[in-house]
Amino acid sequence: MVDFEVIRQRAEERKGGAAALQAMLPPLADHDKLRAMTDDRILAEMTRRVFYSGFVRQVIDSKWPGFEDAFSGFDPAFLNIAPDDYWHDLTSDSRIIRNGAKIIAVRANAAFVRELANEAGSAGVFFAEWPSADHAGLLELLSKRGSRLGGLAGQYFLRAIGRDCFILTGDVLVCLRDAGVALSQTGTAKKDLQLAQQVFAEWSAQSGLSLNHLSRIAAYSIDAPGHP
Repeated sequence: MVDFEVIRQRAEERKGGAAALQAMLPPLADHDKLRAMTDDRILAEMTRRVFYSGFVRQVIDSKWPGFEDAFSGFDPAFLNIAPDDYWHDLTSDSRIIRNGAKIIAVRANAAFVRELANEAGSAGVFFAEWPSADHAGLLELLSKRGSRLGGLAGQYFLRAIGRDCFILTGDVLVCLRDAGVALSQTGTAKKDLQLAQQVFAEWSAQSGLSLNHLSRIAAYSIDAPGHP
């Protein structure tokens, strides 16, 4: 498999040098801040990612204050006891995107957040303390126990809340394949996640970089077919 230094050098060449590449990288994930994140903010980020899927993000962002009002500040304790009529009324609420399946996903994810809080004290603590060596397992948990949080939705959700993670965008998948990683055609199977986890762990050991920075640099190092 290709050493990460080869990938980093390629990204530096494409982005204008080491300093330019470094400037493009986001701040390091702060798991202490994640531990302190309240359950309502965790559910809010889950909801944002669920509604982003299939919609223009700017539309969701422009309506977000309405989402906050309509979903009662995303308080999981309240949403877990809200009656059926509450959820039915949301399907005709102009403050939000009136997609019934996604609205029901919020109801399911409110219960999911409460479960995590019962297990760890808060959902933020749960996500912060999940073993870094088992990132693929965390993605599988989101897919199985959450609603509409599989695939990229779950990966972007974890980055949004401040969990150190990799995201398997098209460019990252191309980079991994180019580096010799035997991913499936889709690159989204459970085995693919485990292979990606192994590779990123090895690259982290080589470079000392976080998963977040590793996947960003991998994405900057190459383009998926059809990208400029």
